Amino acid sequence: MHTHGKKFRSAATKVDRAVHYQARQALELVKGTAFAKFDETVDIAVRLGVDPKHSDQLVRGTVVLPAGTGKTFRVLVIADGDKAKEAEAAGADFVGTEYLAKIKEGWTDFDVMIATPDKMGQLGPLGRVLGPRGLMPNPKAGTVTFDVGRAVRESKGGKIEFRVDKAGTVHAAIGKVSFTVEALEKNFSAFMDQIVRQRPSAAKGVYVKTVAVSSTMGPGVRVDTNPYR
Repeated sequence: MHTHGKKFRSAATKVDRAVHYQARQALELVKGTAFAKFDETVDIAVRLGVDPKHSDQLVRGTVVLPAGTGKTFRVLVIADGDKAKEAEAAGADFVGTEYLAKIKEGWTDFDVMIATPDKMGQLGPLGRVLGPRGLMPNPKAGTVTFDVGRAVRESKGGKIEFRVDKAGTVHAAIGKVSFTVEALEKNFSAFMDQIVRQRPSAAKGVYVKTVAVSSTMGPGVRVDTNPYR
């Protein structure tokens, strides 16, 4: 049986498991109960009233976190000509179709791949490398586009992708413990607003069942779901 360490148990005493806190209070608790020596990530877990087995109840989307993620994303853009220049001007870390050969050899030292639609045919054979790592560009995620400048800026500036898992829960990182409560609250609100907007028409009953926030090592803090029902 797994047992938590002394620091976790001490942090957990500050959280009342029977209480569903307001978002700001919950985020203050997350900051106050973080105990690791590194800058922990602030995570959110949202359990939804959907059945992911049905395609019409999948919840998937993207959101730009207004305060950023606290992480530096390395962006690769597969494009040429003017679109390659546009990507470079927007701050992409790697640009060009020559990177396709490197990927085929196993290179994946990037966090986000963006491709223009005319290049997607060349990416098909790389699915075995990109797919398992979640790196394959996808139109729904905004990473297959001719507007590469905007896609690069969003990816570098705090855009995240989310998708409901088999258990009906969406997990995401919404910042770092070092963020101010105000910054975390902005990111939390932006994320939850997008979750609500993504409600499938086939979903019946209570949509947002539970919401919890936590730091990487800290205890979970339950959030009041009434504003999102």
